Amino acid sequence: MEINAKGMYYRDLNNLLREKVAEGVTEFTLQGINGQRYLGTGLKGKVKIEVYGTPGNDLGAFMDGPEIIVYGNGQDGIANTMNDGRIVVHGHAGDVLGYGMRGGELYIRESVGYRVGIHMKEYKKQVPVIVVGGTAGAFFGEYMAGGILVVLGLNKKEGEPLTGDYLGTGMHGGVIYLRGEVEKDILGKEVAEFELNEEDYRRLNPLLENYANFFNVSLDEIKKVPFKKLVPVSHRPYGKLYTY
Repeated sequence: MEINAKGMYYRDLNNLLREKVAEGVTEFTLQGINGQRYLGTGLKGKVKIEVYGTPGNDLGAFMDGPEIIVYGNGQDGIANTMNDGRIVVHGHAGDVLGYGMRGGELYIRESVGYRVGIHMKEYKKQVPVIVVGGTAGAFFGEYMAGGILVVLGLNKKEGEPLTGDYLGTGMHGGVIYLRGEVEKDILGKEVAEFELNEEDYRRLNPLLENYANFFNVSLDEIKKVPFKKLVPVSHRPYGKLYTY
């Protein structure tokens, strides 16, 4: 189903999407998107939404199963508390992506802003994933409790850092995979850098293959630069700050 959403109020658009999903429509093409918020919020099941333009904040929030493909940039709060599904953004994206994300996958072709992956968590086989093709801002993976974050730095200029400061600050679960080197002084005190092992490559390689396929990028080029991983060195980094 194709919807021309130019000038459409975000509540009207979201209500229309929910009504059509309830009627059994499973594929949507949204044209003329310009800042409408909460697209796909709370939707469940096998639904595919193609978005042409720039959606507003909280794209796919609380989503549980659908796939959203954005042919443009994304704003803040993408995949907020997302439970399952996939979001693919063919451009840049903003701040606080994947806040409290509990499952599903988010792929960003270019760079992202601040506090991406904050409070991500996982439970058994439900492991959230965010793959960033460019660079990331400060506080990447802040207070991360589970899941997988990947930064590729494919558009990184010479001398430009892969991420901003306070990388992994407060992190107490999950793993961050970094393509290339990062300065040690930007790392949070709660994490340490390690070489990848066989299990890491088993988890990482399918994500790199997905990224290469989604954005028509050479997988061989991605793999030319070695990866490092960041993991927490404490599961209770602030335990001493609490009284009992």
